[in-house]
Amino acid sequence: MTNTAPILFVDDEAPLRHAAAQALMLADLQVIACPDAATALAQLERDFPGVLVTDIRMPGMDGLSLMAEALKIDAELPVILVTGHGDVDLAVQSMRDGAYDFLEKPYAPARLVQAAMRALEKRRLTLENRRLRAVAGPDLAADPVATRLLGRSAVMTRLRASLRAVAATEADVLIEGATGTGKTIMAQTLHDISARATRPFVGVNCAALPTALIENELFGHEAGAFPGATRPRYGKFEHARGGTLFLDEVDSLPLSVQGKLLHAIEHRVVTRIGSNDPIALDLRILASSKGDLVEAVRRGQFRGDLLYRLNVVTLRLPPLAERREDIPMVFSALLATAATRAGRSPPDVPGAVLSALTMRDWPGNVRELRNAAERMALGLDPDFAQADIAADDSLAGQVAAHERRLIAAALAANGGSIKATYTALRLSRKALYEKMQRHGLSREQFRDDGAEASVSAPDVSKT
Repeated sequence: MTNTAPILFVDDEAPLRHAAAQALMLADLQVIACPDAATALAQLERDFPGVLVTDIRMPGMDGLSLMAEALKIDAELPVILVTGHGDVDLAVQSMRDGAYDFLEKPYAPARLVQAAMRALEKRRLTLENRRLRAVAGPDLAADPVATRLLGRSAVMTRLRASLRAVAATEADVLIEGATGTGKTIMAQTLHDISARATRPFVGVNCAALPTALIENELFGHEAGAFPGATRPRYGKFEHARGGTLFLDEVDSLPLSVQGKLLHAIEHRVVTRIGSNDPIALDLRILASSKGDLVEAVRRGQFRGDLLYRLNVVTLRLPPLAERREDIPMVFSALLATAATRAGRSPPDVPGAVLSALTMRDWPGNVRELRNAAERMALGLDPDFAQADIAADDSLAGQVAAHERRLIAAALAANGGSIKATYTALRLSRKALYEKMQRHGLSREQFRDDGAEASVSAPDVSKT
């Protein structure tokens, strides 16, 4: 399925422009090929859904001037610069001025596709955050932490307080959480509210790196380091200079690389492949793990010294099953985002669906919940209405399970307010309490006391 977010590719040389467009389209990416800067600028608006890739050397308005004009339209637009030999220093400086990445000619088509896809993912997150802020309203819109890490549960309130406290420091951070909980969004948020917000945020999906290329991707190489290395190449550490390097799923790295990674993190220096000269770097390290690193150390799959160096501060993102009261709020925001992207109005969510939402475990977490919201926004069956059928399949058991879901949904919708819940369900206070006791429900599971601002930051090293 073709990605509908376009790559705006600008190059005055037709053969290069056409070759790049073909490589991107073969990867199922949409391309708008432009022969000059003016044509590209005519396509741009603040919420342009794609990214800009432009050659630097062009007649008339060059690529750097085009980038400057594009960033005036939208300061968060990812811009990838294409450089010729001798322009690398210029491109590195441009990254400090707002460029997302750069490619040096001649580049492999796969390198272009990889850079474009990373930029598109960053753009998707940026636009989704904008839509969430719009849904949240003016009070929450002023707070990027609350709009990205949604939820009114006590655990999320504490987590946001911890995140703000950590962001004000230079401490390295280990983010733990199951697949789909939002570790990348959390890392980006931490960077965005830190003193390094105007510097690069460079994410590396360690699990997706081929073993043979890991060192090259992280540390770079010098010209002549191996056959085919005709020019020096910056690694991710150098790309993140002055900013933040996020090592996603660091537990996927082989032991053979972990020792070199430890040295780079401890001393803030890298040595490119084929060189003996260390390069000093100023950057912050964030890392994430989908598994238990302590257990991985015990099994001999992860270095203990690397773990202790990474977890100066540890933040844990809870799965949805541990904060069920947040599910209706998160789903509503995701549904509004999905509907906007589809050009539709968000549909009303029936009470029975809210019940099923709240009671389901969601093993895929926010990612799985987003998929359900996407289907519902398109008018398709979200496929969760039959979730979590009671073990007792008798009529009485099914009725009891449905009653529990309805009460849980009402409690969630009313932030744990007993009065609002028994009023909505047309029950007496006594009857509601009896049913809650019978079904193992408590108002604390769903409570929204609005007290986030009064919660002091806990000891973040133990969060």
